[in-house]
Amino acid sequence: MTRTIVESATKTSIIGFDQPFSVIGERINPTGRKILNEELERDDFSRVERDALAQVAAGATILDINSGAVFSNKMAEDPRYADNNFVEPDLMRKLVEVVQAVTDCPLCIDSSVPGALEAGLEAANGRPLLNSVTGEEERLELVLPLVKKYNVPVVAISNDDTGISEDPEVRFAVAKKIVERAADFGIPAHDIVVDPLVMPIGAMGTAGLQVFELNNRLRNELGVNTTCGASNISFGLPNRHGINNAFLPMAMATGMTSAIMNPIALPVGPKKLAEKKAEIEAKGIIVPADMDDETFCQLFGLGSTQPKAGKEMEAIRAANFLTNNDEGGAEWIKFNSTNSGAAGAAGGRRGGRRRRG
Repeated sequence: MTRTIVESATKTSIIGFDQPFSVIGERINPTGRKILNEELERDDFSRVERDALAQVAAGATILDINSGAVFSNKMAEDPRYADNNFVEPDLMRKLVEVVQAVTDCPLCIDSSVPGALEAGLEAANGRPLLNSVTGEEERLELVLPLVKKYNVPVVAISNDDTGISEDPEVRFAVAKKIVERAADFGIPAHDIVVDPLVMPIGAMGTAGLQVFELNNRLRNELGVNTTCGASNISFGLPNRHGINNAFLPMAMATGMTSAIMNPIALPVGPKKLAEKKAEIEAKGIIVPADMDDETFCQLFGLGSTQPKAGKEMEAIRAANFLTNNDEGGAEWIKFNSTNSGAAGAAGGRRGGRRRRG
């Protein structure tokens, strides 16, 4: 069985066909997160610390650290800040140091800037996962020597100099090319984690089927582990969690062994809480004055005021159990321990369907 070893100074995470699904937490990423971006520009890493701890608590087995920030204010004062090659190496080093100070979870160093990748590798303890190399010639020549030098596994994204193909045959060919080029550097296939590229199902009806087919081929023909940006599948659609919850177990069943994703159900904020209370009051429903916010959220189906494991994590843990990668269901039982009362109440009848005489 192919096993990709990712390590911190004290902990090992294994990505493999015979292992529980690896969840690579994606939250430490300033792209699209305006508040986090602004905090990083002020050297405020408190949210990074909270996100690291919350993701591990929710079940992340590896933490992705992305340094792709844009420091607009500093840019106005110093034009060097307009260049990511200037910004990202120092930021990546700081991010790695901050995260390692609060958790021993293995890391994934994520950047499009080679200097940031090396800065992260230098700062990281153990054996991090590197994200990423593509089939582009320039990228292969820049990243694969780093992979070899630091003896780390790498995410291989199935696009090349022609861009991202909608044809799964082309994406498979790119993955094969990367595996072969890696071998030329002495990098074994078990240290390559291929991202076959998940397309939005709303834009391409065959997107799910393509990934399932690619998972099988990548596992059986190339013998490599796989990953993806899990939420890409539901981009632009309503009830994204519903689609993600179906997609992840299906992808697992066809050979996918990890995903870069958000393991957290984000907490209910004050604004949403106030809106719901106003809605309830307008309907004439009287809520006890001493009811705390967490109880209110649970009672009216809002979720929680605290960050908790998301529904996608529930689907993954169930799939781990069903594929015998959670022996005896210990992790499933642990995950659901807080709901044991509800589960017991729901199970009134014993046994299966009664046979008719």
